[in-house]
Amino acid sequence: MSKTHRFDLVIFDWDGTLMNSEARIVDAIQSAAQTCGLPVLSYHDSKQIIGLSLDNAIQQLYPEVEPGLVAEVAKAYTQHFLHESLVDMQPYEGAQELLSELHGRGMKLAVATGKSRKGLDAVLALTGFEPYFHITRTPVESASKPDPLMLKQILAFNNMNASQAVMVGDTSFDMQMAQTIQMPRVAMSHGVHTLEQMASFEPMSSFENLNELGRWLLS
Repeated sequence: MSKTHRFDLVIFDWDGTLMNSEARIVDAIQSAAQTCGLPVLSYHDSKQIIGLSLDNAIQQLYPEVEPGLVAEVAKAYTQHFLHESLVDMQPYEGAQELLSELHGRGMKLAVATGKSRKGLDAVLALTGFEPYFHITRTPVESASKPDPLMLKQILAFNNMNASQAVMVGDTSFDMQMAQTIQMPRVAMSHGVHTLEQMASFEPMSSFENLNELGRWLLS
């Protein structure tokens, strides 16, 4: 039987790639800053760190903050994001259909995200997407993007090399970590960073939506 897809393993970022959660993340960042007495940054500035681990994101936004306050901001962020925010978030159109189709074709699927393990498990349960993925990695059991450790762990788990896999993401952090280990990478333009921001990391292709991505992966 001939192979009907480009890769054996597809590794997805979560926020901004499969889940349209940008507005909720920014809401939680701004709320946590206000709660902890820090300046509330603009929407544009706040969203640039989506994709990093929470601690790294806070340190980039507020480089003068002491480690103890970073922990307080992280706690306030998590509380607001998971339990208090009224900002809706939904998977991007076609996400479930894409995952179901790829999974049904025998492709291995994984997630490499900057979310915490607690946060990722919560949204996987919310969406019902968990059964599609063979392995998921967060900074809790790995390292924050753009360090490629997540990708290395996922490859090792599946006994594959980088050329058999593709990283699908919406930020320069996703593209950089894949480029570092010479893994093919695809940029989604419906997320956080612009295609111009990702271009220097030489994605092999880019797409506006998950339906386009699916047609390409299965061509």
